[in-house]
Amino acid sequence: MALQHAVSGERIALQRDDTDIAHFTSIALIKTDHLELIRLVLPKEKPMPEHRLEGEMTLVCLEGEIAVDAHGRTTILQPNEMVYLAGGEPHAIRANQDAVALMTILLGQGRSGGAASEARAARPDSTGPA
Repeated sequence: MALQHAVSGERIALQRDDTDIAHFTSIALIKTDHLELIRLVLPKEKPMPEHRLEGEMTLVCLEGEIAVDAHGRTTILQPNEMVYLAGGEPHAIRANQDAVALMTILLGQGRSGGAASEARAARPDSTGPA
């Protein structure tokens, strides 16, 4: 069964459920030709190794504490803080404490696979829908 993405005007709940931290879960909430919105659950013990996304992205920390390694430095995000990264910028993401984040990626024309696929590919140990 294919994952249902939200449609225009639909309310989207961002809170995690009680089992999310136990298993890495990447959920693509919205996917269009030009935009992908993903809710990431980042357990402290499962860092996302360095990778690149084709499109520009923002990462908003909703809960916990997230470290983003990019541009030769580490940026720490607390709840209600965000970081922007240009397309193609190598970056790694890890949770200093179990965390939930909202990632927005602008997709270029002719792009295939989607950012959630890239995020899963960067995390060979990840499971769960995208």
